[in-house]
Amino acid sequence: MKSFVLIEPGKVGWHDSPEPELTPWGAILRPVAVAPCSSDVHTVFGGGSRKAPNLILGHECIGQILQVGQYVKDFKPGEIVAVPAITPDWRAPSIQEGNFNHASAPFSGHQLGRSQPGVFAEKFLIPDADTTLAKIPQGVTIPQALMCVDVVTTGFTGAECANIKFGDTVVVMGIGPIGLMAVEGARHLGAARIMAVGTRTVCVKLAREFGATDVISYKEGDVVQQVLERTGGVGADSVIICGGGDQVFSQAFDMVRYGIGTVSNVNYFGGTGSLPFPKFSGGRGMAGKTLRTELARGGRARIERMMKMVEYGRIHPEKLVTHCLSGLDKIEQALYLMKEKPDDLVKVMVEINWERQ
Repeated sequence: MKSFVLIEPGKVGWHDSPEPELTPWGAILRPVAVAPCSSDVHTVFGGGSRKAPNLILGHECIGQILQVGQYVKDFKPGEIVAVPAITPDWRAPSIQEGNFNHASAPFSGHQLGRSQPGVFAEKFLIPDADTTLAKIPQGVTIPQALMCVDVVTTGFTGAECANIKFGDTVVVMGIGPIGLMAVEGARHLGAARIMAVGTRTVCVKLAREFGATDVISYKEGDVVQQVLERTGGVGADSVIICGGGDQVFSQAFDMVRYGIGTVSNVNYFGGTGSLPFPKFSGGRGMAGKTLRTELARGGRARIERMMKMVEYGRIHPEKLVTHCLSGLDKIEQALYLMKEKPDDLVKVMVEINWERQ
């Protein structure tokens, strides 16, 4: 079957891959809408752990079920469903300890396009359908549901792990699609003041629509100093890291409050080595500042909750989709759009009409 794969680090292409084999609890689907992610860009161009030869890429998808295994109860062929980007290994014992994303191995919750074939193919397998696939509520559109499978849940995870309380001041570092949903998540959790750090015009506009009260640009001076000046030298109650290079890690510690401040990171830091920990703003190890480093929350119940937020008009993630392409063969173009990030791009969606393929 036709699939879009990682040939070798830095090189992608189309490949004739073997079709997936149905498992007793699983489902085989075909994609009807996909979205390349910055994580796909990192996988291809940013190094990281060694991947299988000709690994099929992709983990953001709305799919149509073609077959289900003998033990699948809640889904049937023909259904259009949301496919969560994070698919925990639900049968690993550590799941019962609440270790959803690293239950059987580090990052075992992030299987699609990483340790198992992804969704950029004519067909793909979800090994545990009932616990993973998500029902799309009536009235929720394909673009809305597609944004929920990764972008919404990741941004909201960043906000949830930031210990936000009513009336708090929150800084969101990086306002690409994940950061924009972190802004939205912080607003819903009760943040009074949300400072969005970013410069791209399309993202700044959306950040304000989603709840940002301030926009901070690195082009207008040191980001940390701007936050401290706007908070009377106290700093923010929480900082959510959603983008940027290694320096944002220490910047977050520099700008968050002593004693009760929380830094929540959902950003991917590529390469090896160490992230800088600032001794001074870290109180030489005794500042009372909390750090959370999290992979997005996934699975069926989580994504169905995200889509309820759309169903009842609480969030409007479809605004993130600035570019739309048509056809399975446009996935490569979409990936390079996410890599190059033209000024008017937030997210690109690829729709696949199988009658025209």
